[in-house]
Formats: sequence, C-alpha cells, structure tokens
Amino acid sequence: MGTVAARRPVAAVTAVVLVLEAAGIVLLNWVLSIFVDRQQMSMAGLESRAMSAGAWAGGLVFGLYLLLCAFFAMRCAVRDRVPGTFARIVLISCAVIHGVVGAFTVGLVGWAAFVGAMAVLGLLIFTLLAYAPEKAVPASAGTPEGGAPGAEPTPAA
Repeated sequence: MGTVAARRPVAAVTAVVLVLEAAGIVLLNWVLSIFVDRQQMSMAGLESRAMSAGAWAGGLVFGLYLLLCAFFAMRCAVRDRVPGTFARIVLISCAVIHGVVGAFTVGLVGWAAFVGAMAVLGLLIFTLLAYAPEKAVPASAGTPEGGAPGAEPTPAA
C-alpha cells in the first residue's frame, strides 16, 4: 500500500485519535479541578476556586484546540486534498506540542505515555507529509531545452 493509498485512512485515524485525546484532556482537567476545589488547595495565596476554574478552562481550551486539529485532519481525509496554509500551521503546531509533551511524559508519567504521545506525533507527521503541497514546477523544468515534455531538442544552428 503506497503513501497515496494510505493517506486517507491515516488522516481519518489521526482525527479520531485527536478527538479521543481532546475528550481525555478535558476529563482529566475536570477531575483535577474537582480535586483542587474539594481539597481547598491553594498556591501562592490563590483561592482554590480560582485554581479550579483555571484548570477547567485550560483543559477546555486545549480540548477545543485538539478538536480543531481533528477537524483539519478529517477534512484532509474526506476531501483528499492538501490542507490550506492555516490548517497546515495548526497541524504542525499540534505535532510540535506532541513532541514536547512526549519529552516531558518520559520523566513525569513513564514510557507508556511517551509511546502514546509519539504514536500521535507519528500520525500527525504522516498526515502532514502525505498531504504535502506539490512544488510548482516551471514550464521549462525537466524538459530538454525548455521544449514540451517528450519533445526532441532542436538542433543548434
């Protein structure tokens, strides 16, 4: 199975994985906000309510960002076309974030979480490379002396 044949299913799997990750991030931050609120934890004099709301809002914003990335990946899979500039920037930033998160998870969570983050990173990279924009080829490139493709070069007089 070549890259062109595999790119639609991989982009769709990437979108599904990003949706699941978004749900997991929102759920994790919701649970953290409950713990902070019920334990009456504070840090540097911040009220626990403010920290709880911050955890919830941060998880919601990051979850929405992952859903946006999933939308762009699914749009690539459905249309089977190269994403636009904004979509590529969003997907590239998502890949960079997964690389950084993967580096942190090795020490904080363990190797299993690292492998998970790197799997998502691999899916994102494959999607970005499979849907890479084609380079514009000038009309004279790749043809003998600027003629039409397959034409014989004209003899010099």
